[in-house]
Amino acid sequence: MSGETKRVMITGVTRGLGKAMTKEFSRLGWTVAGCGRDQSILSELRKHLPDSHLFEVADLASDSSIQAFADLVLEKMGPPDLVLNNGATINDNAPLWEVSEKEFGQLVDINIKGVASVIRHIVPAMIARGTGVIINFSSYWGRSTAPEVAPYCASKWAMEGLSGAMAQELPAGLATAAFNPGIINTDMLQKCFGPGAAAYPNAVQWARQAVPFLAALDEKCNGQGLTAPGC
Repeated sequence: MSGETKRVMITGVTRGLGKAMTKEFSRLGWTVAGCGRDQSILSELRKHLPDSHLFEVADLASDSSIQAFADLVLEKMGPPDLVLNNGATINDNAPLWEVSEKEFGQLVDINIKGVASVIRHIVPAMIARGTGVIINFSSYWGRSTAPEVAPYCASKWAMEGLSGAMAQELPAGLATAAFNPGIINTDMLQKCFGPGAAAYPNAVQWARQAVPFLAALDEKCNGQGLTAPGC
């Protein structure tokens, strides 16, 4: 791909890290294919970023929705060089036995099954091309635990296991890794930490360091447990 514009596919681009990464990748000259559920934010991204980017509504909890988005990405842009499985949700703070079946199920559908849907519908084209990196966003809570966020911890520990197993399955030329982005002041963190979230860098500040790190990843990262710089 030397000399060609690199392409990144990012889930969850309508808020937090996804939105900040989209803008930073664009600033660095990458072409972005992004999805999210907030049409107004997607329209804002289309308005302010180059027409070469692709922003579409897609629901990580729906395999058919992700398939439609992946098919459009492949049709319009071809296989991405980098996939960032960033989109996720977190449960309301509560002991595990107080988390409803519905809330737990929605979290699993987005945080685990949504990642599997992206992989299912986009990675075969990357394999056919012979190159590409897939990064599955984990967390400090994918390598440790905390009270009242057991469902979220479970989903992020799942990213570690999923990524490690998938790394053993990929052919040469491709790579996958779990990525701990660190602690960032986003809506999700504010939901858990309340006012204490303000002690941490915001998503825009984080993206300035994290995006160049992610952009430089290649097949040598396969199977690694990665952590954002500065964390």
